[in-house]
Amino acid sequence: MSRITARFAKLKAENRAGLVTYVTAGDPNPDVSFEILKGLPKAGADLIELGMPFTDPMADGPSVQAAGQRALKAGITMDKTFDLVRRFRAQTGDQETPVLLMGYYNMIYQRGAERFCKDAAAAGVDGFIIVDLPPEEAGELKPHAAKAGLDTVLLTAPTTDAQRLPAILAYASGFIYFVSILGITGTKSASEETVKSHVARLRSQTALPIGVGFGIKTPDQAAAVARHADAAVVGSAIVDRVKAGLDDKGQPKPDLLPGVFAYIRALADGVRGARV
Repeated sequence: MSRITARFAKLKAENRAGLVTYVTAGDPNPDVSFEILKGLPKAGADLIELGMPFTDPMADGPSVQAAGQRALKAGITMDKTFDLVRRFRAQTGDQETPVLLMGYYNMIYQRGAERFCKDAAAAGVDGFIIVDLPPEEAGELKPHAAKAGLDTVLLTAPTTDAQRLPAILAYASGFIYFVSILGITGTKSASEETVKSHVARLRSQTALPIGVGFGIKTPDQAAAVARHADAAVVGSAIVDRVKAGLDDKGQPKPDLLPGVFAYIRALADGVRGARV
């Protein structure tokens, strides 16, 4: 059983949804990024998405784009991203919290799918969320990911119709990521009723857990998602807290880590209290 499957089974046994937190690898620099990564589980993250900075993102909103640029400027690379995960496993002793890499297929293509999957698994990664990998092309990655014991999380959207959904589900593993709005990250938010109806439609088609993301900014919004989905995914709003912890020269202020973790604890409280 993969860490992702085990974590969702644990959440189900506890009758609650999970909190999935997104942070960008290397933002604002590799050292601080590691401290953020290391502290996420204690702050309340049930699963972690680690963004792979890329020069030409197409689904990232301004906040995540800026985080990627900060990380690239600070010298993050794919090897250093793997090293962040490796250090997380070694220094925290955490062998249960799933870590997924999120980003664009270019990062995998450059290294080659087979090598990328082997390197990711060796570092302690549990799966991928590749924004621009449609099911028609997933066959390039899926066999290598499966061989390495990695899950391939695919995305669905409000516009995913009944004809296309089976193709997505055929390649998906770990969980289904429902993008609750049309557009880029960190902008508008979906209503609870919209989330409820789309999650119900997905549940009728798959037994995989369902995570809902894009546009979740407050504990109340996270709770609204958690009442219906298996996980609430928060990214841009966390990245904004990282930025808020930087001075006007882009250097970390003393309150950066406390501010990020306090915000995540508030989100986690919202998620954990959603079904009480």
